[in-house]
Amino acid sequence: MLEEAGGARVKPVAPARTSVRWRTRRLSLLAPLYAVYTRRLRAQVRAALLPHHVAVILDGNRRWASLVGLHEPGAGHRHGAEKLDELLHWCSELGIGELTVWALSGENLGRGSGELAALVGILTDKLSALSQRERVRIRVFGRLEALPKELAETVHRVEADTEANEGLSLNVALGYSGRDELVDATRALIRSLVAANVPAGEMADRVDANVIERHLYTADHSDPDLIIRTSGEMRLSGFLPWQSSHSEFYFTDVYWPAFRELDFLRAIRTFQQRERRFGL
Repeated sequence: MLEEAGGARVKPVAPARTSVRWRTRRLSLLAPLYAVYTRRLRAQVRAALLPHHVAVILDGNRRWASLVGLHEPGAGHRHGAEKLDELLHWCSELGIGELTVWALSGENLGRGSGELAALVGILTDKLSALSQRERVRIRVFGRLEALPKELAETVHRVEADTEANEGLSLNVALGYSGRDELVDATRALIRSLVAANVPAGEMADRVDANVIERHLYTADHSDPDLIIRTSGEMRLSGFLPWQSSHSEFYFTDVYWPAFRELDFLRAIRTFQQRERRFGL
């Protein structure tokens, strides 16, 4: 799914495969210890205050695929899409009420036709599969009119099919750019003022933070308490610039397809250890 547009691909070399095999064997040997530690950490996290809304930038799919020797277009994205099922399960088990994932940026739409076609197909299939869950309500935001037709049609169908579902709210950012969102919100606000016959000289006085917020893609949704980014990149890259003003951030070197429950719990624990001041 999401990965920095224009980022250099990592060319696999022979020693990397040996390294991957060694890491795989090492992780297999350590699996019992990781399982014990994960259970202990899960209990600790459940005993403390949990975030209501977690957002995740799903980054590192292509780099992970190159590292493990997968060269098929979309291979990393396919594994990343499968990992989303686990993330939903972890959130549901902890009682986290809202999850937002950035799966496709506006810049990603400019990728080569082969990779983009594979990515669109993966996202289309994944959204359709997620819509079959009874306890998930799906909302998609971004410049949906810029999405390929098949994906856009799937988005509208999935939102309608899950609208009445109770349980976890899953927000999926597709064709999303934070700058685009602010531009679109400003345009929508101006149009609403014109429709209300507000004189041009009075429009500026009608603009405040609450009014702008009502015209964002995420209107009527809570701001994320915690934003997690995988793959080692320590920036938001335009993700939810307005909504993240009081969010806590957690960055991990783990590529998204390799992200484990243990990594997720560590992010939650770090959030719980911080003192949130909300700018005060």
